[in-house]
Amino acid sequence: MAIVKRAEGRAYLAPLVAFLLLFLGFPSLVNLIYSVSTVSFENLRNPSLSGLGNYGSVLVDREFWQAVSFSMRFGILTALAECLIGLFLAVFLAPLLLKRSFLMAPLMLPLMVAPAMIGLMYRLVLHEFAGPVPYYLFLWFGDSPAFLDINNAFRTLLVVETLQWTPFAFLLFYMAYVAIPLDVREAASLDGAPWYKILWWIELPLMLPTLVIAFFIRFIDGFRVFDNVYALTGSGAGGSTTSLSIYIYQAFFKEGAIGKAVAASVVLFVASLAVLYGLNWLAGRRRTK
Repeated sequence: MAIVKRAEGRAYLAPLVAFLLLFLGFPSLVNLIYSVSTVSFENLRNPSLSGLGNYGSVLVDREFWQAVSFSMRFGILTALAECLIGLFLAVFLAPLLLKRSFLMAPLMLPLMVAPAMIGLMYRLVLHEFAGPVPYYLFLWFGDSPAFLDINNAFRTLLVVETLQWTPFAFLLFYMAYVAIPLDVREAASLDGAPWYKILWWIELPLMLPTLVIAFFIRFIDGFRVFDNVYALTGSGAGGSTTSLSIYIYQAFFKEGAIGKAVAASVVLFVASLAVLYGLNWLAGRRRTK
């Protein structure tokens, strides 16, 4: 019986394993080969192995570490902002949405627009010379900040990313909030607990797994951001808004340094894998407790 169950389990896993090998395993193998090779568009099909020089050039590149710093700060700050605002909206709007669920549709509209389109839209709206926002600020107040210059671009990108992806966090938190059993809240109310204590000591602990998952999903998405940044500012003045994804893009397509770009992507992949492994380890420890 155990052998039969083991065979059935392997049969169920076979399509998933085949998918991973075909669509992830082969490209990953090609990337590993390119990352240790001297490769360009001329010898793309026949690269020559050159050792770990591409990794060395990436790790000593100051622009690479600037891109890592930008992506790290951007990922953490956007994830925090989206989760805090999304949590506030989920708790504040839950009574209204339970009665009028159709209001959920307009709240989800930003998720329906491609990030590149959001970036282009805000680039037009905030353009220093043609944008309506700087025009009316100058008309009404006599001055307007340059939203996309080296001093303000990072804050502008934070706001745009947060505006687009807060609905995602809000949706997750709203579903977790309304899934809390009503009798738990009623029991706490009968004991005389005020609403803020119910929120802090009962509701938030029950929502904690969703809060953690949403934060890390948004952090990973913010860390690898490309579309909004590329459409709004590109690499920015002096590389001030170069994310790690843009760094890889520029190394690959503008410099033609394919080996260097692939090596940077492998470093990014290993770092992401380490983060996911750490999260899985923490989740396993939580389950055992």
